Amino acid sequence: MAHYAFLDVNNVVTEVITGRNEWEVVDGISDWESYYGNLRGQRCLRTSYNGNIRGCYAGIGYTYDEANDVFVPPASVDDHDN
Repeated sequence: MAHYAFLDVNNVVTEVITGRNEWEVVDGISDWESYYGNLRGQRCLRTSYNGNIRGCYAGIGYTYDEANDVFVPPASVDDHDN
């Protein structure tokens, strides 16, 4: 089982789902990021619990940093107080 993050036009994660593993081929489909993205009409990228893919596990509100190919958590309220 793999996890996929859907991004809005600002590269902010709007939803994370469980989907097919990237090595699975079903009915000729092997590019699951594209498949899920096309179904929703949103960009879709793989994420992982152990941080092996794109820095950390994406959550709703995280931003995808395309230049570094990582998900970045939102700044907490406490971070703005310092």
